[in-house]
Amino acid sequence: MKHHIFCTLAVFILVQSVAAAVPATGPTTAPTPADVALANYFRVETEALSGACLKDIHTAADWSAHKAEYRRQLAEMLGLDPMPEKTPLNAVVTGTLDHPQFTVEKLYFQSRPGLYVTANLYVPKGLKGPAPTVLYVCGHGNVKKDGVSYGSKVAMQHWPAWFARSGYVCLIIDTLELGEIEGHHHGTYRENMWWWHDRGYTPAGVEAWNSIRALDYLESRPDVDKTKLGVTGRSGGGAYSWWLAALDERVKVAVPTAGITDMHDHVVVGAVEGHCDCMFMVNTYRWDFGQVAALVAPRPLLIQNTDKDIIFPLEGVNHVHAQARDVYNLTAAAPKNLGLIITEGPHKDTQELQITAFKWFNRHFKAVEEPIELLATPLFQPEQLKVFKELPKDEINTHVHDTFVAQASTPKTPEDKADWEKMRNGWLKSLQEKSFGGWPAGAEAVTPKPVKSETSHGITLSAYDFVSQHDVVLRLYLMQQEKLEKPELAVLTLLDQSGWEGWLDENAGAFPESLGQPAKAEPASFESTRKMLLANKWVMAFVAPRGVGLTALPADEKKRTQIYRRYPLLGQTFQGMQVYDARRAIHAMRVIEQTSKTPLWLQAENQMAGVALYASLFEEHITRIDLTNLPKSHVDGPHLLNVLKTLDIPTTLAMAAERSRIVLYQKDESGSEYARSVSKKLEWGEKRIAIRKP
Repeated sequence: MKHHIFCTLAVFILVQSVAAAVPATGPTTAPTPADVALANYFRVETEALSGACLKDIHTAADWSAHKAEYRRQLAEMLGLDPMPEKTPLNAVVTGTLDHPQFTVEKLYFQSRPGLYVTANLYVPKGLKGPAPTVLYVCGHGNVKKDGVSYGSKVAMQHWPAWFARSGYVCLIIDTLELGEIEGHHHGTYRENMWWWHDRGYTPAGVEAWNSIRALDYLESRPDVDKTKLGVTGRSGGGAYSWWLAALDERVKVAVPTAGITDMHDHVVVGAVEGHCDCMFMVNTYRWDFGQVAALVAPRPLLIQNTDKDIIFPLEGVNHVHAQARDVYNLTAAAPKNLGLIITEGPHKDTQELQITAFKWFNRHFKAVEEPIELLATPLFQPEQLKVFKELPKDEINTHVHDTFVAQASTPKTPEDKADWEKMRNGWLKSLQEKSFGGWPAGAEAVTPKPVKSETSHGITLSAYDFVSQHDVVLRLYLMQQEKLEKPELAVLTLLDQSGWEGWLDENAGAFPESLGQPAKAEPASFESTRKMLLANKWVMAFVAPRGVGLTALPADEKKRTQIYRRYPLLGQTFQGMQVYDARRAIHAMRVIEQTSKTPLWLQAENQMAGVALYASLFEEHITRIDLTNLPKSHVDGPHLLNVLKTLDIPTTLAMAAERSRIVLYQKDESGSEYARSVSKKLEWGEKRIAIRKP
């Protein structure tokens, strides 16, 4: 109910956003049925996810029983389960700055060997003992001059300066992307690094880990009160404040500012389009963000935002607060330990937000309620705060995404059938839970509905519509010789966009009414197909999974990118859901009377070949699978959530070969070695895996 009116507006915005990328066909560009269906899909999926958030938590006992597992799940979704080894920090102070009220130590440490974190430590003068300490985690505010990066710690220096002038020790750390060494936050946003999803990698995990190690460094210092560690930051730093406070109970007070909103705002309203990848965990367990907020309970937490922030909309911030409040209300500390501040303004570091944050730390660390009279002011030039004179040659910051999350290694060849079954069952379980957990549970049976049928030159083309998932209606085409009664074979081809366009060109001239699509007829190609079908009692079936053909995504690459990025927020990937579509198309083939009992082959090309391969793992009685140019690794697609933490395509090929004969059309035998070694060991037969030239 909370989003009823807002939902309607949000769906309209998403529809308009999608439609704007579609080339105009007339004086106006109205949303297509595909645009509307996609917007509805995201809305319904998001509502289901949000409705399930914390649904099992009703009492303090419930929270106690679930909290540890929730924290483990969050760590996993950040690439931190198991938690990495805490290697020596090797902290080095490269210089100091003097101010009448405090000193600044310019330092770096290594959160992992070669993963450098540049930082400035502000220490008040005249301390008589360990002081309350705040970790300030920077957002996206880098300062660069003449091509030299000085880090975000320069842009946000007024925060630690205020803390130091007010009696706090404050460590401010740079981000992975916007530090003196510039790594990557925008892998999927603009770099086409979709394999980050396959690896279960997000730079949010690096930021969380660097923050955890920053606490380790602070605990090593005699001027730090280890019982009074706090964290704050805004925008990206607000998000990192959430990760740290939720994961690490050493944080006693947290003030995340403009760093969180709910999944509805990200997926339906479209706030995701304003954010890089560092703002999101890999949402394997399909959380809403209120679950992250709840993990701070019962420690003092102040949620801050402005009322006109377009990338952290007010509605979602309030929803996150309400979800957290439900958990805080189960604790005795609820009235004093959870706060919400909404001030006027855009997405900006306003003085009003600074003052409320300072008051919160004073209240909980110093038991002080006095007005804030000292203003936060920057005091140094960028050059003064720079840590490195020369960047270290052994840094891994720029390519940490390659190693941060442990990947599955090539498995051993099984010793016997029992050994293989144990390995295979473990992989399948992991795929179902970690890669395809966003598939619908208890889906309704497929009921294909005849749409059109047309006969030309002795060949009949029949079209059937079927529901793959809510708001995903796909069309299955069957081609066969006219009046064929008992087909001997059915071949289902999964079409990518290029394949769809080629298939239309091949058949548009013969079946203009059934296809009804603008295409360039290729009579020679159709004639070849016609002769093949007249000579054989075969049914050739074709389906374009979601995002292809009749449900094609916008042509604009930026719009497609933001659509793809929404799926992992729902615990899915776009191609992972295409695997589900392939399964539903197989179900449709089993329902249509003519193909219900006919031996079935699958075939596909390029990344869609990987989609077909995975679909075959979950469907029975696929006699043969023909795959052309199957990628050798998921790095090249198809992109499935967390899959590389379990296995890679060569291992999947072996699992598929146990169930079906595989014919690979490729230039050489590379990529099939493991599958062939397993086939040989378990005596599946020499012809189980065949390699043919394309």
